[in-house]
Amino acid sequence: MSTDPGRSAEAAEEHRRRQPKVRNIDGRDIAEAFAAGLADFRAAPLYGLFFGGFYAIGGLFLVWLTFGVGIGYLTYPFATGFALLGPFVAVGCYEVSRRREAGLPLAWRGILGAMFDQSRRELGWMAFVTLFIFLMWMYQVRILLVLCLGLKNFTTATEFLHVATSTPEGFLFLVLVHLDGAIVSLVAFTLTVVSFPILLDREVDFITAMITSVKAVIANPKTMLSWAAIVTALMFVAVIPAFVGLFVVLPILGHTTWHLYRRLVAPVEV
Repeated sequence: MSTDPGRSAEAAEEHRRRQPKVRNIDGRDIAEAFAAGLADFRAAPLYGLFFGGFYAIGGLFLVWLTFGVGIGYLTYPFATGFALLGPFVAVGCYEVSRRREAGLPLAWRGILGAMFDQSRRELGWMAFVTLFIFLMWMYQVRILLVLCLGLKNFTTATEFLHVATSTPEGFLFLVLVHLDGAIVSLVAFTLTVVSFPILLDREVDFITAMITSVKAVIANPKTMLSWAAIVTALMFVAVIPAFVGLFVVLPILGHTTWHLYRRLVAPVEV
């Protein structure tokens, strides 16, 4: 079969042109993106409160479920690991910011419709990646429990907390689980910080989205680690009051992430 060299060259150039290009940013970009994200939330608070409330209720349900099946001692790992799913839930906030940026009207049908359409495409695979990371985190917690505390059965969360804070084995578990959690969170952040916004914005596959996200972090290590620390701190504070803080924190972080993505990834060349 013969091929047209000219057409092949054009296809290769088109492919190169459409590949996401990462830019360098600094702390000022984070501050400006945060200001833009806050402005989006103020301009359309009902959408943000809806998605934040959905996330908060999901967290409360998970906590209730842990107590319902007799594993209340895993409430803390569940609550912290639940934050890994935040980027997927925030897709609605990305869409709100995208529409405001493009001057498109905000309507529930359009926003939820865009989310539904994307979830059946590459965004669905990206959601599976985050869910897999969350499940692996919980699996690692169980392994660390067995390694540090043996096969002990804890009837209540209070009993587990007493053992974890008053015995050498319990202290070792706390140290290891927090170190492991930091590593898992960093991996999840690196893979998703740009992935979800770019999948919503462009026709790319989820592998390309993750590669772009990794490139963005590698190209801006200090800035992106600073952003990761801000996200972690805000999410931690939001979860403490029975997840209520997520009503506001999730949408603000979601809107900010969209604007940060716009600064990190150059527009498609025309």
